[in-house]
Amino acid sequence: MSDAPRPLGADLARIAVFAALIVVLGTVMVPVPGGVPITGQTLGVMLAGLILGARRAPLAILVVLVLAAVGLPVLAGGRGGIGVFFGPTAGYLLGWLVGVVVIGLIAHHRRFTWWRAGIAAVIGGILVIYLFGIPIQALVTGVPIGPTALSSLVFLPGDLLKAVAATVLAVALRRAYPRAFPAQARAVHAV
Repeated sequence: MSDAPRPLGADLARIAVFAALIVVLGTVMVPVPGGVPITGQTLGVMLAGLILGARRAPLAILVVLVLAAVGLPVLAGGRGGIGVFFGPTAGYLLGWLVGVVVIGLIAHHRRFTWWRAGIAAVIGGILVIYLFGIPIQALVTGVPIGPTALSSLVFLPGDLLKAVAATVLAVALRRAYPRAFPAQARAVHAV
């Protein structure tokens, strides 16, 4: 298999597809008390990190965040505008950006395997996002961090299911269409 770099257009198309996927998954939303809804968007974030890798996935997240900043309704519940970066979800949005880098670094370090993808989705797609989201949510809402963290446990079962789904989808795509992945991940078949 060739290690030749992909054309820029192919990378831009993949970045755009994942940005669009994250936006579409925002239409899947369950409101909960505290101002941070349960959404499908974190599934898109996990998939972007697993498939695009640490270099390209943050660009997909940045596209979504820039579109939100200019006021387009691209976030869960049709939200957008600069105000979302000062509300209870601001830390989670920042966590997406850091989380996809972590996911990509873990998943594509050496061989891309199902267990490495699963660990990456849990660490980058849940732990990192919570590490950014919970403290900022606590700060914005004025609720102490302990109760905020405790109330965030409502998200955990769904996020674990999203991590499993992202892992299964990424491994299946890796086997069916390895060209979708960064060159180093394409070099060795998934185990």
